[in-house]
Amino acid sequence: MRRPVILAEHEWRARAAAHLARVRRWTGPYQERRSRGAKHPVHDFLFQYYPHRPAHLERWSPGPGVVLAGPGARVFLERPGFRPVPGGVTLDPGAFTPKRAGTTKAVLVLLAATASRAPRLNCFGLHEWAMVYRQAPAQVRHSQLPLRLGPDRTDAVVESLELRCGHYDAFRFFTPPARPRNALEPSRERQVELEQPGCLHANMDLYRAAVKLDPFVPSELVADCFELAVEIRELDMRASPYDLSELGYSPVRIETARGRAEYARAQAAFAARAEPLRIRLIEHCRTLLAQEQ
Repeated sequence: MRRPVILAEHEWRARAAAHLARVRRWTGPYQERRSRGAKHPVHDFLFQYYPHRPAHLERWSPGPGVVLAGPGARVFLERPGFRPVPGGVTLDPGAFTPKRAGTTKAVLVLLAATASRAPRLNCFGLHEWAMVYRQAPAQVRHSQLPLRLGPDRTDAVVESLELRCGHYDAFRFFTPPARPRNALEPSRERQVELEQPGCLHANMDLYRAAVKLDPFVPSELVADCFELAVEIRELDMRASPYDLSELGYSPVRIETARGRAEYARAQAAFAARAEPLRIRLIEHCRTLLAQEQ
């Protein structure tokens, strides 16, 4: 068995403080908006769609195999999953239950399948357009935002381009008239078969994978995945049919050939940035499951 890493109190306090300062760039504004009932159609998604609340994202964990030394480490005993050991506090291996192991195996299978494929870069972000296709204005998800091209021209874009969405959690929000227009039929059961590393949502979902492993994953890795998800979400919405100019976002006009090329370049760049994070998560899952045996 590998010997644990021992972090002196000043070391783990510094890491916890750095993590908190990093994520508060997003959790702070979100909490402030909520206090006054305001919405942000881009960034709120990261806290409302994913199951990790701001307070959980702010909470630092060292991950397994680390002993937090010093009297201050006893504060971690107030959280589930930690136990006292000689010299400090550490994650309790017993808290890595069979249920957690099952979740980890499922995360590993999906991540490994996704990593095994080449990125596909020809969807052009049309999923957001398919979510408003032939909808009445009051039914549009972000009805507080105008459509850049108006309803009729937005529908015309969907009808002029092939829908190729393979990500089920995007496809399930397509309007009924848009669903038959999609070249693929994603489902939860086919997720492992269809997920591919060029998909913006698959790369945003690295954050989902990381938080499913919490607290048995270093919070720095969680924050790395979250920060990437924030940037991807911004591209996702810039390429959408919504007019976000009042929020300071310039559109990626995927209704034009030039805009589609711009989107594909950005998509490829995000796929390259996501690759090492996906590998780190895969390796972490394998380490956790090996220790269980």
